Amino acid sequence: MPDPVLSAQPLSPPRLDDLIKVVDSVSHFPNHLWQGQSTPFMQRAFWLALEDSDAVGQHAGWYAQHLMLYRDDQPIAALPLFAKTHNRGEYVFDHAWAQAYARHGLEYYPRLVTSVPFTPVTGSRILLADGFQLDDVLPQLLQGIKALAQQMGASSWHGLFLDQSFLDSAAQLEHSPSFASQKLARRSNVQFLWENKPYTDFADFLSVLTAKRRKSIRVERDKVTAQGISCRWLEGGVISEEDWFFFYRCYQNTYHIRGQKPYLRLDFFKQLGTTMPDSLALNIAYDRDQAPIAAALFFKDEQTLYGRYWGTIRDVDSLHFEVCYYQGIEYAICNHLRWFDPGTQGEHKLIRGFAPVYTHSLHWLAEPAFMDAVSDFVVREREGVKAYFEEAVGSLPFKQV
Repeated sequence: MPDPVLSAQPLSPPRLDDLIKVVDSVSHFPNHLWQGQSTPFMQRAFWLALEDSDAVGQHAGWYAQHLMLYRDDQPIAALPLFAKTHNRGEYVFDHAWAQAYARHGLEYYPRLVTSVPFTPVTGSRILLADGFQLDDVLPQLLQGIKALAQQMGASSWHGLFLDQSFLDSAAQLEHSPSFASQKLARRSNVQFLWENKPYTDFADFLSVLTAKRRKSIRVERDKVTAQGISCRWLEGGVISEEDWFFFYRCYQNTYHIRGQKPYLRLDFFKQLGTTMPDSLALNIAYDRDQAPIAAALFFKDEQTLYGRYWGTIRDVDSLHFEVCYYQGIEYAICNHLRWFDPGTQGEHKLIRGFAPVYTHSLHWLAEPAFMDAVSDFVVREREGVKAYFEEAVGSLPFKQV
């Protein structure tokens, strides 16, 4: 199948005094649209690092088709959007849908995706100018998505890890007679999140857990310290060239042991260290000879610590839990952060005090019969997700009050 190529151009027809343009780089988004973004992953510097390091682009299979909405010749909103011929780096899996298309002789790829590449973190996805709300722009942007899909023969659109404001605006839109055709299928999943109550220190956190879980966490941490291993935090501004090289060696190893190629290059991380150092914290583990053996890179904002990338060059029992979870909990407590998001997957997080939270995505498929089938599927799937969520809540290790 040929790769989709679409130059920057107005979509037709424009709606009233609005105009939607397709652009191939976030560098076209004016600075004022980036204001007010709460997470590090919707910052201009983060997206430029993805582009500059070729993590997204033609060679990576993330073809930028970002939408910019204008009013009175001024940009008022922007929506990151990619045309993709695969679903790697998304963390919301639709392989079965692609297989169903293939069985019926239809092309599922290319497909359109709105997400932060390689980053399963819930957050805003639309950049807005001051004075505008999501409700003001979402109808036109959804029309733009569908016009683009028709123009390039894309099968579908997938909005991943959307925040509540996007979900609420989309739900309200579906009930509007003027936009009854904007039907979207809402899909749910579960991740795990740690909350600072707040605690005074790690021992204070342990005190609210059951005796069994307190003991198991202490045992894991003791296994690490008994081998003379210590951990050190480096804030973004003091991470050296040598530190970045070691971290990347660890990061690569996480993929190599699974026979995979890393999504991100060293240049990506080094650029972030220069352009958004205040959003980064690197935790490095050292052996008793002070040789580095493992590393984990975290992002942060005013409320949340995000565990993102980890790796080790030596297999040490419980080292992953120490570097990625317990060190993160201590950091959140010491820095008065309310939340610690350790990343996707894992019931192993549950027994260490990370509570289940829902994540959500929205999906639109151009073929009406498949849209109906997917809409029915996500409703049925949601019941299983709900049961899993409730079971996870019942397995939390906190003492009964």
